Amino acid sequence: MAVSFVGRYLRRYPALATAVYFVGVITLLVAAGMAIVDLYGRYAALAEAIDTLDQLQGRKQRPTSNTGSPGVLSPTGSPVLDGPTVTVAGASLLQHVSAAVTRVGGDALSSQVDLQGTQSKDGFVSVTVNCEIEQAALQKLLYDIESGMPFLFIDQLSVQTPTGSSSAAGGRLRVVLAVSGQWQGSK
Repeated sequence: MAVSFVGRYLRRYPALATAVYFVGVITLLVAAGMAIVDLYGRYAALAEAIDTLDQLQGRKQRPTSNTGSPGVLSPTGSPVLDGPTVTVAGASLLQHVSAAVTRVGGDALSSQVDLQGTQSKDGFVSVTVNCEIEQAALQKLLYDIESGMPFLFIDQLSVQTPTGSSSAAGGRLRVVLAVSGQWQGSK
């Protein structure tokens, strides 16, 4: 009964029927446009996520740094420690940290690789290095370890100043450094 009433009313006023028709069409066009805009936004977010994943997995070189300096590239390489076994990954981590100490003019006195530490369940490998470096080189060493690839984290830092007469002359610091990195596991 209500349908027949609406039909008779719209036949009596054709301008109203035309207006209702155009409002319906415009509503459908707006809904379709919003769906297309939403799909485009999701596609752009997916493309950005894929690009970020490719960069993190080392399949794609990162663009120039955000400083805008041309020719300055972000670090390349794998973000995790490489190696077919956890022992090889630990050796790679030890080699990376020892090389960083040597680059700043320091001497590695002793080192220890921890493959069964508290974070080993999460795939992390840790190394503890006892070294001597100049005071001015400490910041450079820390930056060298934490920047670049693979991603390494300084878990512990203990610094002892020299004792005796050499302290006034800028003697070497004794540094105990615990560094960890994530191992990706065997592929």
